Amino acid sequence: MRLLALTDIHGAYDTAEAILCATSPDILIVGGDLTTVGSVAEAREAVTRFLALTPVVLCVAGNMDLPAHDDLFDEMGVGLNARGVRIGDVGFCGASGAPHSRLRTPYEIDEEEIERRLRRGLASLAGCARIILVPHAPPFGTKLDIIHAGFHVGSTAVRDVVEECTPSAVVCGHIHEARGVDAIGTTTIVNCGPAMKGSYALLEIGAELDVTLHHLHD
Repeated sequence: MRLLALTDIHGAYDTAEAILCATSPDILIVGGDLTTVGSVAEAREAVTRFLALTPVVLCVAGNMDLPAHDDLFDEMGVGLNARGVRIGDVGFCGASGAPHSRLRTPYEIDEEEIERRLRRGLASLAGCARIILVPHAPPFGTKLDIIHAGFHVGSTAVRDVVEECTPSAVVCGHIHEARGVDAIGTTTIVNCGPAMKGSYALLEIGAELDVTLHHLHD
C-alpha cells in the first residue's frame, strides 16, 4: 500500500495535482491547511480534483482552514477528524485544527479537544495491524515542532496519545520549517513540509513501514 501525504497545500492545487500524478498513490492523506482561509466551495473543488486522480482521499483540516471544512470532508466521505477509517488491515484517524497560539488563526482548539478527537477515532480501530495517526499539529518536543526562534510549539495532546497508544506512524505538518522524520518510541513521525513548495512524504506499507521525504523537483 502506497500512501502520499501532503500537508500545508495552502491553495497550491496545481502543485498538489502534479505530485499526485508523479507518485500514483493508493491513498492520498491531506494533513491540514488545504486552503488559506478558503471557502467551503474552494475546499470542495480541491477535494473533487484530487478524487479524480486517486481512489482514496483522507483529510483533516488545519489551523488555516475553517471548522466548516470538517463537515464538508465528512459529507464527501473523506473526513478523518475524530473518525476512524479502516482500509484493509490499516487504520487511520485524525484531529483537525491546531493548539491555541499567539497568531489566533481560524481553527485553533484546546489540547483537551485534540486528545478527545484522536481517542474517539482510535476507539474504532481495534484489531488493525497498523494505525496511521493524522493530526495537523506535530507532537510536542520533537525536531518536527521547532520554529525558527528555536521553541517547541507542537501539541502535548498528540504526544500523550502517541506515547500511550503507539501508532505505527504520525503524519503531520503545520510547522513549515520543521520538515523531517523523527520517532517517539516505536512510532515514526513525519512532518511532510509545505506541499505548496513541492514537499511531500511517501509511506510504503508492506511487511515493514518505510517513510521517506521528497520534493516535486528532486
